[in-house]
Amino acid sequence: MAKTIGNPLSWLLQGAETTSHHVGQSVSEMRSTGAAAMPEARKLSMDDIIHSLAAGLEDFAACRSDAMFLVLFYPIIGIALIVMSLSMNLLPLVVPMIMGFAILGPVAAVGLYEMSSRREAGMETRWMDAFAVIRSPSFGAILVLGLYLAALFIIWLVAADMIYSRTLGPEPPASIMGFVGDVLTTREGWMMSISGGIVGAVFAFAALAMSLVSFPLLMDRHVGLPVAVATSIKVLRKNPMVCMTWGLIVGVSLIVGSIPFLAGLIIVVPVLGHATWHLYRRAVE
Repeated sequence: MAKTIGNPLSWLLQGAETTSHHVGQSVSEMRSTGAAAMPEARKLSMDDIIHSLAAGLEDFAACRSDAMFLVLFYPIIGIALIVMSLSMNLLPLVVPMIMGFAILGPVAAVGLYEMSSRREAGMETRWMDAFAVIRSPSFGAILVLGLYLAALFIIWLVAADMIYSRTLGPEPPASIMGFVGDVLTTREGWMMSISGGIVGAVFAFAALAMSLVSFPLLMDRHVGLPVAVATSIKVLRKNPMVCMTWGLIVGVSLIVGSIPFLAGLIIVVPVLGHATWHLYRRAVE
């Protein structure tokens, strides 16, 4: 039978039907809270972190160009934010912004989880496979959790600005060197650093608890957002030392990767993203 070109109206109707079905699935998945779907958390050890990092390095070595391309926007957005901060006399927020990247890291790594999943299943991986998450029934839940982390990041920046205003502020620093000197040599600077570190640790812990395994779990299984977050918290409660060590590794790695003008993040983020997938596999039954 000869193929014919469908009229635009039929295309629109088919597209609307597909979209509405996808939206309905996403809403249903996002609200799912069934007890039967609640996964079990495993007991972890430090060896699990080592094996996860090693597996993450293997995945990165196998598809490094694709992984680096996927997270290229991460340092680009970071540089743009830093430049904007400097131009708007927001120098005190540059360091909190870099530290806050740990909050947004799980969102940037969503596509990497998909690549690790496909490679684990013995399938060929390409950078386009990372966008399969858009067609997932859990995409709505993933989007909502990503928005939560973005809101947490913004609140952290507001808190950091308030800490600066009550210590070295409220006037903006006259120069970069003057600001660094005040931070390192004055009582107010030390107070800002210590209080900022404590408050930042609280925000980082909140992000870790909510997103430790949530994103990989949403992509891997038909569970809702409440179940995914509850499972992540359960893993943290069952393995506090291991999870805190993992969070410390992620935070330090992101800071180190940020030092050479954020360029190191092109390597750090893919490795950590792939490793997070393997840690999820070890943490959840």
